[in-house]
Amino acid sequence: MSSDKTPQNESTQIILSQLKDIASAVMYAAEAGNLEQVLERIAQVSKDLVKARYAALGVPNLRGNLKYFKFVGMAPDELERMNHLPVGHGLLGAIIQERKAIRLERMQDDARSGGFCAGHPMMTSLLGVPIQVGQQLFGILYLCDREDGQPFSEQDEWLIETMAGYAALAIAGSQLGDQQRRLALLEERERIGMELHDGIIQSLYAIGMHLDLLRMSGEVSPMGVEQAIGDLNTVIADIRRYIMNLQPGDPRQRTIYQRLRDLISRLHVPQTLAIQIDAPDDQPLFTPATFEAICQMANEAVSNAVRHAEANSITITTEQKDNTFEIIIADDGKGFDLHSLSNHAGLGLRNLQQRAALHGGNVAIQTAPGQGTRVTIVIPVRML
Repeated sequence: MSSDKTPQNESTQIILSQLKDIASAVMYAAEAGNLEQVLERIAQVSKDLVKARYAALGVPNLRGNLKYFKFVGMAPDELERMNHLPVGHGLLGAIIQERKAIRLERMQDDARSGGFCAGHPMMTSLLGVPIQVGQQLFGILYLCDREDGQPFSEQDEWLIETMAGYAALAIAGSQLGDQQRRLALLEERERIGMELHDGIIQSLYAIGMHLDLLRMSGEVSPMGVEQAIGDLNTVIADIRRYIMNLQPGDPRQRTIYQRLRDLISRLHVPQTLAIQIDAPDDQPLFTPATFEAICQMANEAVSNAVRHAEANSITITTEQKDNTFEIIIADDGKGFDLHSLSNHAGLGLRNLQQRAALHGGNVAIQTAPGQGTRVTIVIPVRML
């Protein structure tokens, strides 16, 4: 009887497992809220993939410098000692120009090296690859110094080049999303400008002319004033309607329960995981902007639980309190030690806490190994 565990099969299984890890990591990166967060997440997961001490991702501009530069692995005090961040010269510039991977055991010995700026941490080995699709360059991804002190291997280069291929799609998707949002905003501005010019402004001119006629006649009748007030109220109602139309969609068309259900439907939830929503099937009583922020935070928390908790069930519960809205995401998964999180594992939770702070809220996390996780998000709300 032959065994399936031949060296060739084992090698294939390892490669498939690594490809699965890369795909999962890029999906995690692509879920970030904006392009800069996508870049930072790609750098972080690439660092974890080959166990490097440092990783960075730069996006060049049309002049050959770096428009964006996101890095992980440097402590705040190391960053403060640096004169400036890299600008895309030296070996980084070589990757941009040559569009090929560069793997060096000692980068200082390479003729293309431009050296480090004053205060830069000492780094020795380098693995850098272009992030591109065809001839279009989206960025450069590079890593320095493996944690075990060994030089980067051919296997590391293959992993990072594969990662870069997936990352190009994630960056392209994020850039396309940004462009679509800007285009939608420009189109909305043009529509509102036309409606204001053709409707509101003309109405205000008419009201102003009516009031001028009343003033010039010297006879201000109650009926004339009442008509002017009625016209102004109509204009105010029109302005309110235009402002509401600026929101992304009509939030009153979706209830709290429906919005959370839609959120879950967009996640990749395994069949073995049950998600229960305990929320009112009512329209939100607070502003659309606040509701959208709450949904974004809920998405981050639920997505973290789906990916990392290894849970059988997740419960999402909402409650409206005095001027606050509370949403709780609880799972029966493996839990974790908050104090021993790696940078990669803790990135989603930090993003969640930062987003809550931007809206004047807070996030409380209760967890322990083997005891599941409970994330409570509390956001102050201004009622409609």
